[in-house]
Amino acid sequence: MKLNNIIIVGGGASGILAAIVARRNGANVTILERNSRIGKKILVTGNGRCNYTNSLTNVTDYNNQEFVAYGLGVFNPERTMSFFSQLGIVPKIENEGKTYPLSEQASSMIDVFLYELKHLGVNIITDALVNNIIKRNQRFTVFLADGSRYDADKVIIATGGKAMPKTGSDGVGYELASKLGHKVVPIFPALVKLKLECPYLKHLEGIKMPAKVELIHKNQVIQKEEGDILFGNYGISGPTILQISRKAMDLYHKNQKVYIKIILVSSLTKIEVKKRFMNAKEKPVDFSLIGLINKRYVSAILKEAKIFKQNTLVKDLSDNQLNALIDLLFDWRFLVKGSKSFNDAQVTAGGVSLEEINPETMESLKVSGLYFTGEVMDVDGRCGGYNLQWAWSSGYLAGLNSSKG
Repeated sequence: MKLNNIIIVGGGASGILAAIVARRNGANVTILERNSRIGKKILVTGNGRCNYTNSLTNVTDYNNQEFVAYGLGVFNPERTMSFFSQLGIVPKIENEGKTYPLSEQASSMIDVFLYELKHLGVNIITDALVNNIIKRNQRFTVFLADGSRYDADKVIIATGGKAMPKTGSDGVGYELASKLGHKVVPIFPALVKLKLECPYLKHLEGIKMPAKVELIHKNQVIQKEEGDILFGNYGISGPTILQISRKAMDLYHKNQKVYIKIILVSSLTKIEVKKRFMNAKEKPVDFSLIGLINKRYVSAILKEAKIFKQNTLVKDLSDNQLNALIDLLFDWRFLVKGSKSFNDAQVTAGGVSLEEINPETMESLKVSGLYFTGEVMDVDGRCGGYNLQWAWSSGYLAGLNSSKG
């Protein structure tokens, strides 16, 4: 029986896993990687520790739940951990299901990958920038920027998105897919710092503390998160903001107004806070906030409440000023006016349309023998190991099915 010759465009997470699975299944496999080495983006995930899956993964952690359901069911976190355990990676599961190598080093993932790829005889060609793919007479020809070309029976596009371009993610996969007749859903940065409309950002810059955060659209709460937030001179970041950013930017790009709501005081009721102010009538209002919120918030929140003299005694505040101040402690809203660029984003939202991909095989419905994996598709997940899990799941399906018959 003739062996399939498979070319994988991209030596990132999904491409590497696809290569291992396809080679184990008997195919001849070549990885074409534009960087000087494979797995460059893996090295920076999880702050260099590589949060390679999440034990609590669910389809609800992704934007296109129906599409990812099959892949996540076939190659789930348990199977992912087993797969990597066989390669030598001992899992370390931390809070909220985040899973890392016990070594605490992303480089461990690259080391075991390189060993396995060499052991299996996978051909790796680096510094290979693919700029076109054509299919003629049931065969693919893959063209490189340097003029060289490679022929294959099957091709897997595993180029990633545009997030973290310094790792080689420049969006070339979208161009390749488009040239092959595929529709690309508009892309934008996700899991990214948000820009806010706020005149007090210089006062707030550098404040880092836990808070409850809500995303507000048409005065409705559409997402809630709790954890650290960090103000910058551009706006806001932190784990909670990264989780919220996907929905926020999706609405923003649809010209919808969306707000970040910060709840600074959550352990007391408004009545209890008002009683606190009543007991501090003879004190300056700025001093009355000490011990209640981070003192660096005080100047900004007083101005927002239209209290321009910070040393105004509580008893001299108007009812409107006091009520506005109390309301802000429980509901301080900031209009989202954009995000940082792909340079600061962890993933790309949007990508190759899922309407044109078989969710059970990752094969194109338009070009037989063409497969997609990972971030190049219109799939993105929450922060915390979910996007790498999708890379493994989709890579497994593509590697398995491309190597059949």
